Amino acid sequence: MSNPGDQNSTPITQTAQLVSILAEGCKPREKWRIGTEHEKFGFIRPELADGRQPYAPPPYAPKGIEALLTDLAKKKGDWSPILDKDKLIGLKGQGECKSQSISLEPAGQFELSGAPVASLHDTQAEMQRHFDAIRAPSEALGIGFAPLGFQPLWKRDAMPIMPKSRYAIMRRYMPHVGSLGLDMMTRTCTVQVNLDFASEEDMVRKMRVSLALQPLATALFANSPFYEGEHNGFLSNRARIWTDTDNARSGMPDCVFEEGFGFRAYVEWLLDVPMYFIVRDGEVRDVAGASFRRWLSGEDQSKLKGLTPTLGDFEDHLTTAFPDVRLKQFLEMRGADAGRPDMMVAQSALWVGLLYDEDALTAAEALVYERPWSDYRTLRNQVPRHAMNAEFPGGLHALSQKVLAIAEQGLKARGLGEEKYLEPLHEIAAGGPTQAEYWLSLYETKWNRNVRPIFDAAAI
Repeated sequence: MSNPGDQNSTPITQTAQLVSILAEGCKPREKWRIGTEHEKFGFIRPELADGRQPYAPPPYAPKGIEALLTDLAKKKGDWSPILDKDKLIGLKGQGECKSQSISLEPAGQFELSGAPVASLHDTQAEMQRHFDAIRAPSEALGIGFAPLGFQPLWKRDAMPIMPKSRYAIMRRYMPHVGSLGLDMMTRTCTVQVNLDFASEEDMVRKMRVSLALQPLATALFANSPFYEGEHNGFLSNRARIWTDTDNARSGMPDCVFEEGFGFRAYVEWLLDVPMYFIVRDGEVRDVAGASFRRWLSGEDQSKLKGLTPTLGDFEDHLTTAFPDVRLKQFLEMRGADAGRPDMMVAQSALWVGLLYDEDALTAAEALVYERPWSDYRTLRNQVPRHAMNAEFPGGLHALSQKVLAIAEQGLKARGLGEEKYLEPLHEIAAGGPTQAEYWLSLYETKWNRNVRPIFDAAAI
């Protein structure tokens, strides 16, 4: 969401202005960068619980998320506060942390939005610096962090609520458009990589390849086999949640697979995604369910009466669409569960290898086009339960080996030695366990069907 003071107040007079916002993302190859975002669940460390319930999610306050943000902000020169109605809800990086930000998901899931960096080595180093930076202040508060795809123990009503205006609107609206939206908000964590494109044609090629292969990524990175303390038959409960969150704004949009797809087609899809909010006079206003298209056409809508749509409104609206690959002025890969640090770097490595080398992208296109788009859509519905054992012509292990071979060649072509970051994925493609299957093996044996040890085992 735009900061109120930074919002573009230019009135929208034609759709071409919206297309231009996306087109402004086109960059020459030498300016392509890698931006990785990752989330993690906080938990009360049992040895430091001090009367609190062990492994419970930390509150906003007291002695919780707000205090952690405050402690980080005290490190002079690294962070400045982001406020929402005088509540500290994030940090904007400066100095050594320039172009980074720390933000909160609705139940306090702690997210680092990394800076645009030149290599996967930078991605790995940035991630490690972040973990190192939060470890001491978190320990002082008795808090640990575990990157998992879905909250393995606590019910939805046990999750805390962060004081962020946008999330209050979403909480009211979500139950009207799907049965699992509140779970998405409060009990899921993901890792995503943001990548650049050179032109509209380049964007289309990358969008189609990455959207088609996003279900494979979900399978490879499955890391959420537990639901309220038990295994409920799914290997990625996070991905299951997305099948019934708000299908008007998520999933695999038809327009991407249709002839003539480009910036304008994506804008047209966005205009039919129901709105959540707008910002006026520094306040986030609830307009959930309103139509951006009807607003542009001047039709009367009570929540928007007398208001003129601006480019800032559209830029905010862009952030409220949740397809598996999201187009802004870059492409966001959104199909993976949060996981071990090496797996989260591997997620970035996979897509950089496939999309940032011309020969690799061409090979990935050829591979994807061997099957109809409908096969990938069907796969998306199967991988939450079965991960790498989901049905697909030839099998997902064979597909993943082909995809990883292409990604490895793409990384080797960059000449930076980044191909090593794919190693955890090669092991899974060869038949090794996913993260979810590894946890399940411990659950059934060493842990005696108790999920609580996963917090300590997964902690960063």
